[in-house]
Amino acid sequence: MAFSTLGLSDKVLSAVAAAGYTSPTPIQQQAIPHVLERRDVLGIAQTGTGKTAAFVLPMLTMLESGRARARMPRTLILEPTRELAAQVEDSFAKYGINHKLNVALLIGGVSFDDQDAKLTRGVDVLIATPGRLLDHFERGRLLLTGVELLVIDEADRMLDMGFIPDIERICKLVPFTRQTLFFTATMPPEIRRITEQFLHNPVRVEVAKPATTVATTVQLLVKTGREPHEKRDTLRRLIRTADGFKNAIVFCNRKIEVAQLYRSLLRHGFNAAALHGDMDQPARMAALESFRKGEVTLLIASDVAARGLDIPEVSHVFNFDVPHQPDDYVHRIGRTGRAGKHGTAITIVAPGDHKAVAAIEKLIGQSIAWAGEPPRPEEAEQRTDRHRNRHHGKRQRSHSREPRNSPHRSPNSPLAETKRPAQPRPQRSADHGRREESDSHMPAFLLRPIPAKV
Repeated sequence: MAFSTLGLSDKVLSAVAAAGYTSPTPIQQQAIPHVLERRDVLGIAQTGTGKTAAFVLPMLTMLESGRARARMPRTLILEPTRELAAQVEDSFAKYGINHKLNVALLIGGVSFDDQDAKLTRGVDVLIATPGRLLDHFERGRLLLTGVELLVIDEADRMLDMGFIPDIERICKLVPFTRQTLFFTATMPPEIRRITEQFLHNPVRVEVAKPATTVATTVQLLVKTGREPHEKRDTLRRLIRTADGFKNAIVFCNRKIEVAQLYRSLLRHGFNAAALHGDMDQPARMAALESFRKGEVTLLIASDVAARGLDIPEVSHVFNFDVPHQPDDYVHRIGRTGRAGKHGTAITIVAPGDHKAVAAIEKLIGQSIAWAGEPPRPEEAEQRTDRHRNRHHGKRQRSHSREPRNSPHRSPNSPLAETKRPAQPRPQRSADHGRREESDSHMPAFLLRPIPAKV
């Protein structure tokens, strides 16, 4: 099938041909005609399948008629991260080369005044993260009553980042008659509820089962020790010995681990850059651009980089930490093996990670092979139990110390003491009542005799 059969305008087809694309991907084949018919669309596809072009191309065709008004965008695209929003802006620049459309980007880390100036001129396409969009709205700098088409991209990532309340609020601010395009890679119950609430008789376009991995990516597990230095040693060995290694994204679960691993790799002579949520926007974009251009070969990242980023030439993905959520595994390894290319995803597994690995295998519906000798189940269980018991023992010793004259002590122990004879407990006065030592701990004032009424 060719792009010319999908109903796109001549200007869009010319831009697509200039970009070097000849045939649409499955998600584009199925979604674009419905978008052009102004139907609501629920698109479900794994990462790297061309979801962005599936809504950018028909939007460009639809926006060829009409004009923008000040502070009233014609279309609105919501993205979970700044990087994804900037990537969508790049897509409009590439495919909209023959159009004269005003595109504005509302993300954090950029001056409010510059963004406000663009809104004042009027925008045809507004690309925003939910938080910055609501900031402009609450300041009275933005009206959403003119939105004709709403795109919610990477909806499951929105859920992970806690944006669902913001999404619900934004959906109520835009006109009820707007067209809605909803794209996600997985369909957890909360996302399903949102689609039922805000999409009107949508066309469901599903080109892959939720939470599946691409067949062109080789997945492997590698065992390592528990200590951080052991994991770093394992990672360095894997990078040096990986077959066909060109570059790699290394994922960590926490921002502090990203920073620590980045510094460690630099000390060992590796060419690396870091990417996490605490970095300001210029630094984040600079790190991504240096990795795209090949100026650095290792990008050490938190999950801020796992969803939707289009970096086509990534040969390897290393999971330095096994992700806490199984869905994140799918999105992490989706950074390699894109557009039909082959890739390798290697997960470093420490003792105690085996339950997380089992959850991932259950989600993707397949077992992941071990590179080298796999750990014995009993060995992993013993090491996990030993770690748990060590911490449990510390708590026991800190909260309940054994009495000096405990019967568990050896009578020859230097800490053993001669048992003192029991001393008689002093009797309470009659005014305060009498209690035997075996009685319950009742307050004394409740034991006072009640004087009889005369």
